[in-house]
Amino acid sequence: MFVGAGAAVPAVAGVAGCVDTSVGLTVEEQRLARDVPQEILRRAGFDSVASGFLRDLCRAHSYRGAERVVAEHGQRLWRRAVDRAQGRGAPGGDLSRDDDRPLYWARLGMTGALRQWRPGFELSDAAREKLLDGLERASRGQDTIRLQGDGKRVKRVLVTGFDPFTLDRDIRISNPSGATALALDGTTVRTDAGLVKIETAVFPVRWGDFADGMVERALRPHLPRADLFTTVSQGRVGRIDIERYNGAWRGGFPDNENLSSTGLIPVSDPGSQPQWTVTTLPYQDIVAAPTGRFPVYDNTQVTEIPAGATDPVVRPDGPTEGSAARSGGGGDYLSNEIAYRATLLRDRLDLDIPGGHVHTPVLQFGASNTDPATGTVTDPEFVRNRVDIIDQVRSIVLVAAEAS
Repeated sequence: MFVGAGAAVPAVAGVAGCVDTSVGLTVEEQRLARDVPQEILRRAGFDSVASGFLRDLCRAHSYRGAERVVAEHGQRLWRRAVDRAQGRGAPGGDLSRDDDRPLYWARLGMTGALRQWRPGFELSDAAREKLLDGLERASRGQDTIRLQGDGKRVKRVLVTGFDPFTLDRDIRISNPSGATALALDGTTVRTDAGLVKIETAVFPVRWGDFADGMVERALRPHLPRADLFTTVSQGRVGRIDIERYNGAWRGGFPDNENLSSTGLIPVSDPGSQPQWTVTTLPYQDIVAAPTGRFPVYDNTQVTEIPAGATDPVVRPDGPTEGSAARSGGGGDYLSNEIAYRATLLRDRLDLDIPGGHVHTPVLQFGASNTDPATGTVTDPEFVRNRVDIIDQVRSIVLVAAEAS
C-alpha cells in the first residue's frame, strides 16, 4: 500500500538527479520520517546507512551493478546489526546493543531510497521489484543462512524472528523475536549433547510477503539440512508459549502496511492443504527445564469450527477430527502463519526433525514509561526485559537441541 511522497529518503549531496521524491512511499516507509525512528537510528549510529546506500546506488550504471549494490549493502546491514547485538565493534551510540529497532528502521530508509531512485538506464517496475526483494532478503539474513556439517558432531538449528509491529499504537516498539535472531545468528554453543550451531533470519509483518511465498523461499533450501528449527514471535504478557497446533486461517488483523487479510492461508497446492499442523519440538522437556524467569507453557488451545457445525468454538486440548481452523495456539496472525508454513513445509518435505513455534512475552517498557506520547525510546526495565527474553529463548533452543 502506497501513500504520498515523504521525507524517508535521506538528503544526500550530489545525487539529486537520481532521486524522484514525488514517488509514493509505503506506509511503513512513511513512518520513518517521525522523530522516534530518527532518534533510534541516530542513537545507534545507523543514521547514515540509507544515505550511503543511495550514494552507491546512484553510481550504478547498469542493472547488474545495481544488483551488486543491493546485495552488498543489504548483507552489510544485516551483518552490522548482528555484530552490534553480539558485542563486536563499537556500539555506535548509546542504545543498548540488544536493540533490534535500528535494523528495522535503517532497512526502511534503504527500501524508500530504492523506490525513489531514478537510474540513468531503463528500469522496469518488475526489475525494481526484484531489486527490492533482493534487498529485503539480504538485509534480513535470509540469503546468508549456512547450515554446515553433517548433524552428528554439530547440531544445526534454524531460528526465525520478526520485525516490530503495531507501530501506529506505539512507534517505539521493539520485537524481542527479532532481537533474539540478531543475538543468536551464527553462534555456536557447546552443550552436554555436543556443539549447537544456530543460524537465523528475520521476516516482515506483512500479509503480502507471506502470500508471495517468502517463508518457503527462505526456508526450503535449509530445512533438509537442519536438525531443529523454531519460528519465534512476540505473544502474550508475562509468559512463553510452546504452540502445539498451528491453524490454516488468517484472522485479518492489520499488518505493518495497515492491510488486512482474512481466509485460508494461501499456499501452493491448496488441494492438499491441512487445516492443522503440529509442533514436533520437545515441548515436555522445554516446559520442565529451568530456562529463565518467565513461565513456559505447552499451549494446546485452538479455535475451530467442528465438523458439521457453523460456529467457532474454543478447544483447550487441540482440534477435533475434521474441524476447520479459526485460530491456532499462536492465534490467527502472522505468528501463527509462519509456524503453519514452516511446519507444513517440514511435512511436505517429509522431514523427521523437531520444529515448531515459540511465543515470547510481550516486551514491556518500564512502569513510568508506558505512554508513547510522552515516553522515551528506551529505559532500564525495557532493556532488562528484552535481554531476559533473548537469554530465555536461547536456553529453550539449547534445551530442545539437547533433547532431540
